[in-house]
Amino acid sequence: WRSAGQPARALGAADVVTGTKRFPSDVNLDGMLHGCVLRPPAFGALLRSASTSAAAQQPGVQVVRDGDFIGVVAPDRAAALRAAGLIDAAWECTPQPATADLDAYLRSHPVEGEGWLSPFRHEQGDVEAALAAGPVRIDARYSAAYIAHVPLEPRAAVARWADGRLTAWTGTSTPFRARGEVAGALGIAESDVEIIVPDYGGGFGGKHGGAVAIEAARLARAAGRPVRVQWSRDEEFHQGYLRPAALLDVSCSADASGAISGWSFTNINSGQAGILSPYRSPHQRVTFQPAGSPLPQGPYRALASTANHFARESVIDELAHRLGADPLAFRLRHLDDERLAAVLRTAALRFGWDEASGRPGPGDDDRAGTGNTGTGVALGIEKGGRVATAARVRVAPGGRLQILRLVTVFDCGAVVSPDNLANQVEGAVMMGLGGAMFEAIDFAGGRILNASMSGYRVPRLPDLPECEVVLIDRPDQPSAGAGEAPIVAVAPAIANAIFHACGVRLRSMPLAPGDVVRAAR
Repeated sequence: WRSAGQPARALGAADVVTGTKRFPSDVNLDGMLHGCVLRPPAFGALLRSASTSAAAQQPGVQVVRDGDFIGVVAPDRAAALRAAGLIDAAWECTPQPATADLDAYLRSHPVEGEGWLSPFRHEQGDVEAALAAGPVRIDARYSAAYIAHVPLEPRAAVARWADGRLTAWTGTSTPFRARGEVAGALGIAESDVEIIVPDYGGGFGGKHGGAVAIEAARLARAAGRPVRVQWSRDEEFHQGYLRPAALLDVSCSADASGAISGWSFTNINSGQAGILSPYRSPHQRVTFQPAGSPLPQGPYRALASTANHFARESVIDELAHRLGADPLAFRLRHLDDERLAAVLRTAALRFGWDEASGRPGPGDDDRAGTGNTGTGVALGIEKGGRVATAARVRVAPGGRLQILRLVTVFDCGAVVSPDNLANQVEGAVMMGLGGAMFEAIDFAGGRILNASMSGYRVPRLPDLPECEVVLIDRPDQPSAGAGEAPIVAVAPAIANAIFHACGVRLRSMPLAPGDVVRAAR
């Protein structure tokens, strides 16, 4: 602990701010060509025929075809893009659901998943009897949209063959998996594949495997020269995968003493991460049901934990409201995890809210007529870390929403690198704002309709509120990672603050597309 636990400058920070840092997109080898791959017009489309003669006639262009894989290589990327656009392909497309059909589609397409999409069920006590007997009961449906990773740097790879061995430079968070995928796709031994991973411009769970490296390797083997493949922003949306959409059905009850008596929680499609409740309840049933997704989906920062926390923390707030209880005191009453209670108390206290004084008032319309303010909290456990977020929002006349302040308190055990830890928490909170407020994939006919940076909004500088991070150092506890846990409480804290401000309970993420709070959805 002479250096661990102490502030330290990030290695390579000067390279970042001076622009000398090298990313996968910057890899440039002697004799390198540029490649593009023919893409289907929609998810699930089958290639029926393709004429490549026009593309092959372009100066310096070579067409590569291997079954349904068709690509081109050219001296520069612009030429490769032009040539790929000249391929005359016929596709067979099948009917696909649209955004408005998603709820019914997921509910009607249950599947037996595997891995992180394996079904899950936990039950104790007599849930139905407890729900029926409770004098206060809530039944609610929540949802979370598909959202995209939107890394600053779309995927890129450079592949080079030499003496039957392949070297590929690419951004991937799973290099050993990528090596296996590349070797399998090309029919060579893993020992003949080397994957080099420069620091890359964002992943967030979206850059698993070696898809772009396989494309570059196929083209390089055919061309006999190194080849670079750089996905466009549209390709990043369509050829990558999305955070799974979630449907969440929640029922809960309280007994005559105001204690949680019954708890039923079902997640459809998005996963079981963070699905168990930290709140004491003698009768509970928790279920995850995988579904056949109409869009490609995969890991995203905190996986399903964000959706599960959103639904649970919102319903807990609603139950406290129905009971006339302070939501902070109500949570603390039902928590057995002292570390979790500590982060919650600390977050609330930053807003002048404790069990004795209660929550700060909703803020009557101020004299300038700018709207009502409200405060909300949410908490969670993810991958061993304990987190609580408190939010202060303003809802102006007409529903215009402004996030005024966010405080996130994080306990990850022993703090090894405090500056880097605080940066990780801030990054997770800011990223969480997008999914909470306005990020959502719009789709129809097997195609994403907002697959661009102008059509798909991510948080930008004007969206960022005052943000405070408080770290609780516990040297006696093992360290837990900070990359994912701090994101999970952002959306429910904001949703609870919105309800406090204007009485509207929002049950779908994103909460405020267009920055406007509309009627409860």
